[in-house]
Amino acid sequence: MHIIVVGLNYRTAPVEVRERFTFAEQDLPAALQQLKQTKSILEGVIVATCNRTELYAVVDRHHLCGHYIRSFMEKWFALPRQQFTNHLYMYEDDQAIEHLFRVASGLDSMVIGETQILGQVKEAFLTAQKEKATGTLFNMLFKQAITMAKRAHSETSIGEAAVSVSYAAVELGKRIFGNFAKKTVMIIGAGKMSELTGKHLSSNGAERVIVANRTLERAVELADKLGGTPCTMEEAIARLHEADVVISSTGASKYVLLREQVAAAMQRRKSRPLFMIDIAMPRDLDPAIAAVDNVFLYNIDDLEGIVGSNLEQRRRESLKIETMIAIELESFRSWYKTLGVIPLIRALQTKAETIHSETMDSLEKKLPGLDEHEMKVIRKLTKSIVNQMMSDPILRIKEMAGEKHAGEAMDMFVKLFALEQSIEDGRETAQAASKPSQVKEPQAAAESASVQMPAGIAAATP
Repeated sequence: MHIIVVGLNYRTAPVEVRERFTFAEQDLPAALQQLKQTKSILEGVIVATCNRTELYAVVDRHHLCGHYIRSFMEKWFALPRQQFTNHLYMYEDDQAIEHLFRVASGLDSMVIGETQILGQVKEAFLTAQKEKATGTLFNMLFKQAITMAKRAHSETSIGEAAVSVSYAAVELGKRIFGNFAKKTVMIIGAGKMSELTGKHLSSNGAERVIVANRTLERAVELADKLGGTPCTMEEAIARLHEADVVISSTGASKYVLLREQVAAAMQRRKSRPLFMIDIAMPRDLDPAIAAVDNVFLYNIDDLEGIVGSNLEQRRRESLKIETMIAIELESFRSWYKTLGVIPLIRALQTKAETIHSETMDSLEKKLPGLDEHEMKVIRKLTKSIVNQMMSDPILRIKEMAGEKHAGEAMDMFVKLFALEQSIEDGRETAQAASKPSQVKEPQAAAESASVQMPAGIAAATP
């Protein structure tokens, strides 16, 4: 098996390409079902944000895995692969695992160290888990990545400097106006990004906030939090001339503001500048708006590098997180190596329990005069002897699983304890349990193949 990630992000693809590869929240369950039914894919998670679309997968074929995932993308987005292959990156095994750790902790974000991505990775994992698209490997890996990312933010000061996409939008506005005193801000959309941006604008002196949303109830809810005024989208277009700053972040599939609507509003502003920033994906604001006089239009790609003064501090802190990632990667390797010995240990324990049970049955027949208390004491003591006898062999085989000749050690372990039949019985039981399902079950597939080591991880074994 191999762990891989295929994706594109703000470094490899401009916004006009990325917006064609977004997954609407309501479409993710269907996408995950289609992904896990793709040939050779045993487990899958889709991480889709405004700055990246990444498909994580556990696959059983090393050489064709990228081809199968590109085929999935080609079918899902109805685009020929020639239009997007050059924008894709693919990491395998150790590199894929390290990439996930970097993404979850914010080290791979446009604004280094931002925390929003952690919640997005967690939500992506939980969605995949709910859709039964994850199994043994990803259940462990994503939980470890999420836990590590939380620890990275609590044990370093990487998040102390106020830097995020929403904060970068505010900093960009300051370059136009100097400050937001006596300025009216219109926020289009009532999601998390809109709320964060609104809070930054309010704390930076915005005098009036107008919150527009397709659903008025959501606009009222956010307006109450920000001390602003709610309105519908139709009302927002009519009041556009009142705004000095427009921040748009909706989940709309089409532009919510067009060039002619902005041009009409600007005629009523008497040459006063209008600052507009589009932090939605796909974009909310018609790019042609930039041609309107005295309108300053920016999209999410324009935010990169805006808050450089705080980024330097974050880069220093990121070195600490890089060390944490290296430790976590080694921890995952160690855990993975033990998967190969789990069937062996289970077989030994099952055999020991059978011998113990048969011995106690024989003892009870040979010594019928023993009362219930005496049998309980004997059963407890003999069970303790069995467990102590197994303790060192189990510990040693776990240790040897990470060594160079792990395969030979496991073979010898099986022969020494005569576990061939027990292992075969366990394999047949697992196969029989999986027969009724025609669709690949990631959990069963991962566990049945767990004695194999991904090439990238195996190569790192000393």
